[in-house]
Amino acid sequence: MEHLEPLYDQKIQCLMCKNVYTTKKIRSRFIRAIQHDTDFCSYYHPEELNPLFYYVSVCPHCGFSVTEEFSTYFPPGTIETIRNKICKQWSGLDYSGQRTFQEAVNTYKLGIYSATLKREKHIVIAGLYMRLAWLYRTYKIIDQEERFMRLALQEYTASYSEDDFIYTHMSEIRLLYLIGELNRRLGNDKQAILYFSKVIAKKKETIEKRIVEMAYERWQEIREQQRLMQNRASL
Repeated sequence: MEHLEPLYDQKIQCLMCKNVYTTKKIRSRFIRAIQHDTDFCSYYHPEELNPLFYYVSVCPHCGFSVTEEFSTYFPPGTIETIRNKICKQWSGLDYSGQRTFQEAVNTYKLGIYSATLKREKHIVIAGLYMRLAWLYRTYKIIDQEERFMRLALQEYTASYSEDDFIYTHMSEIRLLYLIGELNRRLGNDKQAILYFSKVIAKKKETIEKRIVEMAYERWQEIREQQRLMQNRASL
């Protein structure tokens, strides 16, 4: 019987230089989520089989880095910018093997830089920031987790304002919930309540009932915390 390894090679054709390279992915049967947070962060066992490690693909030939959410379209002028700022500076690092935590972090930063220069949708850049925040949370690096949650919140809010999440995997109700939850985690209770209320208001028009329930649960948690603080202040 053939022994299956958790990691396998996926072939990618670079959108920039057109070279074909391989990047590691984890076979789905080996992905074991053991816990989930209220912003959809998942924890895996063993830790090194966390699919977040392999979310970004890095071209070893030119350095341009992508996720499956990147579009194939390059806005005018972006190819030349990427060529000058990434490809011509590339030192030939290879991220095609098994990745350490630090190597995974490096690939996210390359992906964010590539997405920014390519002028990818806000929703795509938000996803990179969010997953990088989750990665830092998994390793309890709180200051960096908060830094990237703030950046994710900016991009998710911009995506909602500009409707650039439409025709992507992200539904409006999930996006509203995420904006509310990021605000809650960052201590912006007023904004969190505003966005959770938007989710709750859509309960009759969505099939994602669990998201509505989660928004109501978070809304109640904030209200309870505010009530406790008021009681303490009045003592």
